[in-house]
Amino acid sequence: MRWFRGSEAAQTKPAAKTSAGPRTSRRSTGFAEFTRSLTSYDNLSALDLGATSSANIAFLTGFGGRVHNEDILRAAQDKIYVVRQEDGSETLDSKRFFSENLNYPERRFDAILCWDIPDYLHEALVKPMVERIYKIMKPGGILLAFFHTKDAGPDSPYCRYHIATREVLDLEPRPDFRLQRVFNNRHIENLFKGFSSLKFFLARDNIREVLVIR
Repeated sequence: MRWFRGSEAAQTKPAAKTSAGPRTSRRSTGFAEFTRSLTSYDNLSALDLGATSSANIAFLTGFGGRVHNEDILRAAQDKIYVVRQEDGSETLDSKRFFSENLNYPERRFDAILCWDIPDYLHEALVKPMVERIYKIMKPGGILLAFFHTKDAGPDSPYCRYHIATREVLDLEPRPDFRLQRVFNNRHIENLFKGFSSLKFFLARDNIREVLVIR
């Protein structure tokens, strides 16, 4: 996969603080299909891995059941997870991180909004996060993830996603994180190896939307 911003140590540091830009809206085919699937689950149990959004909570609770939220990127900024390796470089302790985050019973969730977390998350946590997601999803559960294409460029801003309608998302640029990598289709397929199926949608704004079925 293609890397940005250099060293492992750099990945543990957020981007420099700058003012957030105005919100924009984007129509999402992947999210529209994700939404249609929610009606098929009884007593829906959903998990949002992005920054907390009251709009998202209200939207998801409208389908009945319970909604949980974990801001994984924010949690990964905690210095307690940083460890120094033998060569002097720094990485994150994935075992400790996932003993304290995404710590849910197996087969708990019907639906998970992963957004574009894998593109911005520290490398040491990406694969373990997906492995944990597999465990906490119910068989037949659905996940929505976004991946930047190579044309997006290394300065693509991290955005907080707010659900506006069943097919429209509002994006709130946040200066907190830098894009770490770009996955191609093969990388994405390998990342979700073991899941039942993947469905790709290529959007016009250099985003690849992926629906994943557990």
